[in-house]
Amino acid sequence: MFRTESFEQGLAPKDTLNDGLSGALIGVSVVNFALNLPGPLAAQRLSQLGAEVTKVEPPSGDDFAHYARDWYATMCSGHEVVQLDLKSQQGKDAAEELLTGADVAITSFRPSALERMGLGNLAERFPGLIHIDIVGDVDSPETPGHDLTYQAQAGTLAPPAMPPVLLGDILGAEHAVTATLAALVRRGGRGVVKRGEGEGAGAHIRVGLKQAGEAGALPVRYGLTSTGGLLGGGHWTYGIYGTADGYVAVAALEPHFAKALSQATGATGREELESYLARRTTDEITALAQETGLPISAVR
Repeated sequence: MFRTESFEQGLAPKDTLNDGLSGALIGVSVVNFALNLPGPLAAQRLSQLGAEVTKVEPPSGDDFAHYARDWYATMCSGHEVVQLDLKSQQGKDAAEELLTGADVAITSFRPSALERMGLGNLAERFPGLIHIDIVGDVDSPETPGHDLTYQAQAGTLAPPAMPPVLLGDILGAEHAVTATLAALVRRGGRGVVKRGEGEGAGAHIRVGLKQAGEAGALPVRYGLTSTGGLLGGGHWTYGIYGTADGYVAVAALEPHFAKALSQATGATGREELESYLARRTTDEITALAQETGLPISAVR
């Protein structure tokens, strides 16, 4: 063990989870070995539900702290961060001590790397432990990849622009949280049972970032957001329009919103709406939206 650091709760933004769920996992212990984004984000969500999280990093730390320091600190809020050299026996022994009392372990390495780190077959070695094993591709877990390559395969890129949202990583984290909650309930048989309170078995669950990206691409696959689709520019009351000083997103999809949009702007089609919005500033348009209750927002 080389360094332990605790991140204060104040670093995190306001919890996006319903306050009524914030203590649902009190008493559940999570050891997060995952680096970068999906695993730590999943651990953050579990922590927001009340779980106690210990984050294990190599002696060099988590590279994500260099990529996006503020986001890294937010994800680690309220967690104990421990640095272990899992290539050494001392580090492996320390990790085993952490896992002995844990309910959940999160990893995000290829199977061969887990074996080298002494983290193979965790659910078998630690009865009752739930191992959330985040990999690139469930069907080919040794194949390297990143969010960008998974989005390329899923069809959610618009070359040559880079994607502004890490779709597979974000959804992969949420899939990992869902898997954790389901495994905790199944282990207890009825409700969430902490380790040692029941006879339920643990589990080894693989979560694929490629599969998560494919789930996020369903609107494209089914034509909803593809070019000309209903949410892909096919309807004039739902789209992005230029203003005198920027852009606004107009989402008057439902009939009552579409009617209100026509009443507020006098437009009955795309060209008329384009002309109306282009002559007004973004602030004027958003003020109109607030006055009339229309779903229109400035594009930031």
